[in-house]
Amino acid sequence: MLLTLASGALFFPGLFALSTWALRRSRPEWTDDDCLTVGTRLVSSVQAVLATGAGLTIICSCSNVVSDRSSGENLATSLLAASSQQN
Repeated sequence: MLLTLASGALFFPGLFALSTWALRRSRPEWTDDDCLTVGTRLVSSVQAVLATGAGLTIICSCSNVVSDRSSGENLATSLLAASSQQN
């Protein structure tokens, strides 16, 4: 989980920096604001596609998305954990 977080923390800013750099070099007539706007929208689009893919993977792998637990957790242990966090 920590590796995934670290990868995302490097991937998305890196994609933004790479896209703005490439836009500045390939479109010198564009202003910095134009390059930043397109770079931001590109990163947002990639993030949306990846989030949709993750959601589809979860939906396809579970028979009941609301109640299925892949970690072996059942309703009793889930309720116990929730009640202990409130106290």
